[in-house]
Amino acid sequence: MAAPHSVSPPSGEDDALLRAAKVVAREEAMARRARADAAGAGQALAAHVLRDAPPPSGAVVAGFWPMGHEIDIRPLMRALEARGHRLCLPRTPKRGLPLDFRAFAFGDELVKGPVGTRQPAEDAPPCVPDWLIVPLLAFDRAGRRLGYGGGYYDRTLAGLPGAGTLGVAYACQEMDVVPSGPHDAPLGAVATEAGVMWFRKGSSG
Repeated sequence: MAAPHSVSPPSGEDDALLRAAKVVAREEAMARRARADAAGAGQALAAHVLRDAPPPSGAVVAGFWPMGHEIDIRPLMRALEARGHRLCLPRTPKRGLPLDFRAFAFGDELVKGPVGTRQPAEDAPPCVPDWLIVPLLAFDRAGRRLGYGGGYYDRTLAGLPGAGTLGVAYACQEMDVVPSGPHDAPLGAVATEAGVMWFRKGSSG
C-alpha cells in the first residue's frame, strides 16, 4: 500500500534526511486519510477493539478528542466508559514536554487547545493512564507510527513503559515502511475499521 518514498533511511543517515522522509510520508498519509470513508468507521473500530483487544479490567484509558479527518474514537471511548473504565484526555504542553493527562467523562466541558485540539480545562484533575489510544498519520506492520511531528506521544510513551498502546487509524493509512528513528516509540497494536493488528505479544493489555 505504500508509495516508493515510504522507506526508512538507512542506519546512520543524518537527521535531515529522516526529517525530509517524514515530511513526504506525512503528505502522503494526510492525502490518504482525507479520502477515507468515515461513515460507520468509528463504530466498526470500536466493535473490533471491544471484541478483540479491550483494555484490562479497571485500566485507566487515555483517549483523545478527534479533529479534522482523524477516525472518530468517541464510540470506543463511550463504550469503555460504560464498562467502568476511567477516562482521561491529554492537554498539550509546551513543545519538548510529554503530554499532560487530565480526567475526563462524557459531559465534561472541553476547551480549545493548540492547532485545533480540544482538551480538558487546566483545573481538571491530573490522571496517569495505563492504556493509551494513540492517534497517528501512518503505521506499518512493524508497529512503527508516524505522528504529526511534535514528538509528544514519543516522549509520553517513553515515560510510561508499562502502559498498553493502541494506535487508531483508517486502514488506508497503512504504509509498507514508516520512516522512523531511535526516539520514535513503537506501538503495541493498531486498530482500524477493518480490524486489529498486534505488533508485540500481550501489548493490548
